[in-house]
Amino acid sequence: MKTIIFDFYGVIMKDPIGGLMPYVKRTYPDVSLDGVYSHWLKANIGALSSRDFFVNLGYTGDIRGIEKDYLDTLEIDEDFFPFAESLGKSYRMALLTNDIAEWNGYLREKFGLARYLEEIVVSGEVKIKKPDVEIYELILKRLGSIASECIYVDDRKSNLAPAQSLGMDVVLFDNGMPWHDGGKGNEGYTGKMVRSFRELAQMLSPGNIKS
Repeated sequence: MKTIIFDFYGVIMKDPIGGLMPYVKRTYPDVSLDGVYSHWLKANIGALSSRDFFVNLGYTGDIRGIEKDYLDTLEIDEDFFPFAESLGKSYRMALLTNDIAEWNGYLREKFGLARYLEEIVVSGEVKIKKPDVEIYELILKRLGSIASECIYVDDRKSNLAPAQSLGMDVVLFDNGMPWHDGGKGNEGYTGKMVRSFRELAQMLSPGNIKS
């Protein structure tokens, strides 16, 4: 049985970049993108806790409540659930994501994702982030799989390249966000691409994909 390895934001979850900055600007209207994401990048490799992320931005008081308030603004792609129920009969499924460890745990529990995912690797827990090839090797090791048995799905073409270099089949999940890969979107990409879980299900349905 082959394994589908998913990215989280921009694939299973709707991309949060359009949510974090507006949320922070409600309290700190003059904050810059660089001012937020310098802390966010540190938290993504476990160098800051989720609490310290908000504290470093200037938040005080009930930090856990603030964190929950933000995370509850994030939305899942509801089409993931029928996809996972259907394709889970033919594929193992796993998660490989750059994320703050506490945020990812909260969202996985909130949306009941653990039942679909055989293995989960989060950058904030393992202190390595995509596109470092080491994090792709780590999930293969945990799965006990060879790369050629895996299909990797991500919304950024820059994150597909390391997976492909290891021998994984790769699929770009194009959600149309213009800030991807240095503001160039996914222009120039010529590999396998889908725009929805419905298209991905059609692509990966038994009989439609080469073994």
